Amino acid sequence: MAGKTLAEKIIGEHAANGSVSSGEVVIVKVDYAFSHDASGPLLINQLSRFKGDAFSGSLNKERTIFFIDHAVPPPTKELSNDQEIVRQFAMGNGLVLSDAGNGICHQVMAEDYAAPGNLIVGTDSHTCTSGGLCAFSTGMGATDIAVAMRLRKTWLRVPETIKVNLEGNAPRGVYAKDMILKALSILGTDGATYKSLEFHGSAIDEMDVYGRLTLANMAVEAGAKTGLIKSDERTRNYLEEFHRVEQWREMASDENAVYESEISFDVSELEPQVALPGSPDNVKPVSQARGAKVNEVFIGSCTNTRIEDMRIVAQIFKNHKKAKGLKLIVTPSSQKVYLGCMREGILDTIIEAGALVTPAGCGVCFGALGGIPADNDVIFSSSNRNFPGRTGNPKAQTYLGSPATAAATAINGCISDPREFL
Repeated sequence: MAGKTLAEKIIGEHAANGSVSSGEVVIVKVDYAFSHDASGPLLINQLSRFKGDAFSGSLNKERTIFFIDHAVPPPTKELSNDQEIVRQFAMGNGLVLSDAGNGICHQVMAEDYAAPGNLIVGTDSHTCTSGGLCAFSTGMGATDIAVAMRLRKTWLRVPETIKVNLEGNAPRGVYAKDMILKALSILGTDGATYKSLEFHGSAIDEMDVYGRLTLANMAVEAGAKTGLIKSDERTRNYLEEFHRVEQWREMASDENAVYESEISFDVSELEPQVALPGSPDNVKPVSQARGAKVNEVFIGSCTNTRIEDMRIVAQIFKNHKKAKGLKLIVTPSSQKVYLGCMREGILDTIIEAGALVTPAGCGVCFGALGGIPADNDVIFSSSNRNFPGRTGNPKAQTYLGSPATAAATAINGCISDPREFL
């Protein structure tokens, strides 16, 4: 009998019959459902339209979460009004409210809620981030999440799984962001549509959860439904760090699990990777992009700027200043990260380097807050997407890379190899 992938195992645990196989369409129980200020007003409107006995149940007050994270603080009265709709609905119904400044929904989910074996849905494509903690987490539209909130269940087609093997030891200057960019260069932006990406290999065994969250976060950039990584002692250590060790359990796919396909590469042979403007799969080694002039650098987003990322950034910025005339914006991903940066002196270092540090939130990545580029600006960003207009101006161009590559680029004013500063 064929073994089960992580997606099949987790979905099976939440389905009525307890066992599922890829391709099946099933109804599953939901552990957490969440939304945010960008899509929350639409979702709340949908909830108000539900009628009939099927929707008569109350919302799960501890597992229905609303985040205010996309525009922090709100730059327009329209966005402020949208946030007030979300705020008042959550407070009025006794639901969990993660208010402005607490952090990006995906980072806060990883810090405070997601655990191995969970099934999580949210109104954001990067909900898949929690797969770094071995939670099947996926984004859906506002109406689907409204139904999930009210019924505490949803429907899913069990995805086929692509096995991504990352072997070897990451060399100096190469991080999880470089690995996922390399994987995207192989898969393309539609190479895993409605699949589960399951990450394996010795590089994963040695990778902490901070890096695993980065891998899972960008699974959707290949079109994937989710990205999943086994739960092991490193997962346990992460949950213990956030005082949730009782939620840990070991979880892995079966040795004889059936995968639709596999890709593999040796991370020890990687150099830092850069996605060129237009698409996150338009990836080249930094040596082939080096020297391209940029005039804005953004270090932030749900993909990066966890505390480990910020430590590396501070190491690179120490005793250095940003290039003259370059706009440097740094946005911690959560209040916990922000406070950690304060305690460790990281904020001092990056501010002295010339950075503008903003409140925890989505920041430049979403293109709705400060930092929107001017016409013809060239941005280097540690975020996950670089489609035209993503940062708020279709006349600007965006490169993607790791926070380390972004920091090195900010110092030189052109795309640079972080290894020269490490």
